[in-house]
Amino acid sequence: MQDFLLIAGAHFLALLSPGPDFFLVARSSLAHGWRGATGACIGIALANGVFIAAAFGGLSVLQAGSKAFLVVQLAGCAYLFYLGWLFLRHAGKSRLDARPAAGKAHWRGGLVMGFVSAILNPKNALFYVSLATVLAGRQTGPGTMAAYGAWMVFAVLAWDMAVALAIGSAALRQRFARALPSLERLSGVMLVGLAVLLLVQAGSGSR
Repeated sequence: MQDFLLIAGAHFLALLSPGPDFFLVARSSLAHGWRGATGACIGIALANGVFIAAAFGGLSVLQAGSKAFLVVQLAGCAYLFYLGWLFLRHAGKSRLDARPAAGKAHWRGGLVMGFVSAILNPKNALFYVSLATVLAGRQTGPGTMAAYGAWMVFAVLAWDMAVALAIGSAALRQRFARALPSLERLSGVMLVGLAVLLLVQAGSGSR
């Protein structure tokens, strides 16, 4: 139980730190309601599941300093730039009076964007590899590791859905109608800033 509380606490604190996934869910929720953001939430949870399975399965290719990790960093930089550019380009063009149910096409698009956003975030790889190293050092059994992994995937999905529900409520969307363009521009700038910071870290880490 002590190990579980340690892992669950560290994971929850990591979820509280806003990153590309948070901005994607927040923007989707404001523009399309919480139902419109469910695709992105599921995509993010699936990508986290991939990282968890790889890290807990003993794969070390995504450890810091490896070529595969550098590739993920550079691809993540490119995607963050792209995502930030999309936010800046479409700032003020989202219609808050749109129906919350945005259709299957939008849901699938959100699923893909959420998955790509999370899978190209090297911080996810580092976090789960670090947790796997801690658990391996405590001689955690494979069954327990699988249970921890399932819990973390569920926690990611639950947290993102909670964010979507909180931000995507009709009353809040109307309250933020005038502020949405500024929020989208701010999100775009922060995503581009994260990409620059990630690029600097990748450059210093490869030396």
